[in-house]
Amino acid sequence: MDTTASATASSTVATEVIRVRGLTYRYPKSAEPAVRGMDFSVSRGEIFGFLGPSGAGKSTTQKILIGLLRGHGGESTVWGKDPLAWGPDYYERIGVSFELPNHYQKLTGLENLQFFASLYSVDTVDPMTLLRAVGLADDANTRVGKYSKGMQMRLTFARSLINDPELLFLDEPTSGLDPVNARKVKDIILDMKARGRTVFLTTHDMVTADELCDRVAFVVDGRIVAMDTPTEPKIARSQRRVRVEYRAANGELEVSEFDLDGLADDPVFHDVLRHHRVETIHSREATLDDVFVETTGRWLT
Repeated sequence: MDTTASATASSTVATEVIRVRGLTYRYPKSAEPAVRGMDFSVSRGEIFGFLGPSGAGKSTTQKILIGLLRGHGGESTVWGKDPLAWGPDYYERIGVSFELPNHYQKLTGLENLQFFASLYSVDTVDPMTLLRAVGLADDANTRVGKYSKGMQMRLTFARSLINDPELLFLDEPTSGLDPVNARKVKDIILDMKARGRTVFLTTHDMVTADELCDRVAFVVDGRIVAMDTPTEPKIARSQRRVRVEYRAANGELEVSEFDLDGLADDPVFHDVLRHHRVETIHSREATLDDVFVETTGRWLT
């Protein structure tokens, strides 16, 4: 027996949190399946992005993994067991942030978190700590019915963290948030990863996915059509050019482009660097949006 191969296989199993093989699902009375033979896995400590337009099958897959949908085909396991086989203990270990907020509107933000914390048998995070983290400390004692949509989104996200979950399911976590509060949410997600937590991120926001995810899967019509790190497909589709913005002698902003290959020996490029005030230098890499459109032939709408 190859002990090295055996040890490698055991290590893979130990670090694999989510495993999906041949996953299918059809809603009752629907002519077409919402999920059509998906295969993927997610490792411990990974932020995995599930990307695609509305109706692609992203939320359906997430609901199967959360244990909200029954009757799927294929294999869907979390920590080696079907979510439905775990029982109540499963929800002690996971956190879920839905795209649409759902709170007790007549309770305050603090009362909402205190109530949900009371439902767990495991140790929970101090509600005020979470409210401070998402910028809601000053509104802790305000009824949620008076919260804006963005505030309710942040409260939903905070609620998903109340049990300090090992696995976090997020559905459009930065939707409707201003840049400052979106940054707070992203920093918390990255901190979760740094602590060895696993994040399953469903979104059609390619900028957020590019910034946060270790790997991304492009989902269209219930199928995964591509899966990779965010960086590699962008590099593969990039123009090997460098764009430089600099100040001319008269102070006007000038723009020049240079081939990336041979850049170190380009005399014009060196002249710009030596004799002009350079304002910006950018390579002409593709965006994750560009990659998605080229790969799938679809726009994210």
